[in-house]
Amino acid sequence: MIRVLIVDDSLFIRTILRDLLKDDPDIEVVGTAVNGIDALEKISNLKPDVVTLDIEMPRMNGLEVLEALQKVRPKPKVIVLSTLTSRQADMTHQALRLGADDFMLKPRDVPNVRGIERELIQKIRNLVALPTIVRPAEVRQDEADAIVLIGSSAGGPPMLDTLLSTLPPDLPAAVVVTQHMPEGFTASLAERLNRVSTLPVKETENGDGLQTGTVLISKTGFHTIISGVAAKNGEKHGRIIHSTAPRVHAVRPAVDKTFASAARVFGPRAVAVLLSGMGNDGGEGMLAVKTAGGRTMVCAEEDCLVYGMARSALTRNCVDKVVPLKDLAREITKAIG
Repeated sequence: MIRVLIVDDSLFIRTILRDLLKDDPDIEVVGTAVNGIDALEKISNLKPDVVTLDIEMPRMNGLEVLEALQKVRPKPKVIVLSTLTSRQADMTHQALRLGADDFMLKPRDVPNVRGIERELIQKIRNLVALPTIVRPAEVRQDEADAIVLIGSSAGGPPMLDTLLSTLPPDLPAAVVVTQHMPEGFTASLAERLNRVSTLPVKETENGDGLQTGTVLISKTGFHTIISGVAAKNGEKHGRIIHSTAPRVHAVRPAVDKTFASAARVFGPRAVAVLLSGMGNDGGEGMLAVKTAGGRTMVCAEEDCLVYGMARSALTRNCVDKVVPLKDLAREITKAIG
């Protein structure tokens, strides 16, 4: 049984989170706290495995709680809950640096709050179950000859935990992840994934080269375009170009933009994967990868919170395989060859 403490100054949020978690047979909500002082006392008394932690609270905020928890043993796992503001994006990044284990965005209205149940439960399970990753001290990183493209949206972050923690550390390709997320939060996502991934993870910067055995998370606010750079052997390598071109499918970065540009550079040396996500982003891009000779796959519907993105590819008849989440890392590795 996973023991969870809910910390939030909002009675509404505390009530909703308790309600979302109460029916899971493996999770027990052992208590709630209204501020940081209350939280530290209850952490000491109740010994939770996981704490959901609001950042902005009276008397003692979430950042101050994290500082205090650095001296606590055993220390519970902490999921920070953030609202969709630039200030909260900065505070979320700071929270991860102070020891928070994961973060999640609070929806703005009641219907969407109810919709986070599956993602929240999966995050709690991941914190308890995911192994500690120890990477080799030195990994040779050359210009990548192949690329793995991953697109996701709602419900995607917990799936990225599972996928990136099971890829082989010697994967002979670069990995580019385009995750729909509010502006300012992909830096926190990259830092979070860097802790659980077998490969080093960072947020994209304009001009980044694509290196074998590294993962780049597309920065929000820009389309991630893969630009070709000629190599001595006549093949093309890839560089990241940040584009402020108009939004596609109302998002920037758009998965379609990343997939289609990578298809032009890497052709048959590209593998494209779609995870959970609503809307149609990803279908056209996956068709471009398939047309260029690359390999394509989508995650099985039962593993996805929302199946819109994967379905947009399936309706275009450009998907080689539908794969359960637990098998995706193996199938990607096989496809790279």
